[in-house]
Amino acid sequence: MIDYEFPLNERTRTLLRLEDLYDKLAWFAAREHPLEHHTALVTLFEIVEVASRADLKSDLLQELERQKHSLEALRSNPQISVEALDAVLRDIDHAAGRLYGLSGRVGQELRDNEWLMSIRQRSNIPGGVCEFDLPTYHYWQHRPAAERRANLETWMAPFMPLRDSLTIVLRILRDSGKSSQRVAAQGVLQQMLAGRTVQLVRVRVSEEYPCIPEVSANRYMLNIRFTQQVAGNERPKAIEADIPFDLTFCNL
Repeated sequence: MIDYEFPLNERTRTLLRLEDLYDKLAWFAAREHPLEHHTALVTLFEIVEVASRADLKSDLLQELERQKHSLEALRSNPQISVEALDAVLRDIDHAAGRLYGLSGRVGQELRDNEWLMSIRQRSNIPGGVCEFDLPTYHYWQHRPAAERRANLETWMAPFMPLRDSLTIVLRILRDSGKSSQRVAAQGVLQQMLAGRTVQLVRVRVSEEYPCIPEVSANRYMLNIRFTQQVAGNERPKAIEADIPFDLTFCNL
């Protein structure tokens, strides 16, 4: 199965973008080659850009606090595992505490590092980080891999509380939905939402169907259209076959 996720508001869109960047950062930072560490650093610069939203930190803190109160209300439910509930609440408290402890803008430490900002500025120019442009960066890329990884971990550290918090929020968001099996007749499904609040739509399609879902939605209607990308053709082609898939509506 291939999972597709479609955020229906700006906050969820930002969190998913950051999650994707954090995954790439962790993968490339753990590698050995200088080019992989260069990609990790460029990805970190992208996180700085996306995380620069002034209200992101406060939004996450408010959401963690709201989820904590909602989960506490479940303690008297006999169908809820107290041990599992306490574990989730500990994760929330730990993430919120670390996020609250961040002073100033997220990633301000990197913005204050003139050397890193010079690399960031040059990386926005095609081919702008050649050795003759940034000889000090060229020297850093020839340092031992363990030393470069240690530097990357230091530069990444201020962003980890943000990652931990958004990981918890997205996990709760994804777990909030219940999957149902649907069929897109001739590749199209339309469903009335009737004012229902939805923050994330998840679509799971078997790999045996060579198709790609396209989702559009407003407060009244959800539209899913399956298309096929034909080799050599720039435009996707509409599918006219019935496509079974799993659909999940998620909302905090």
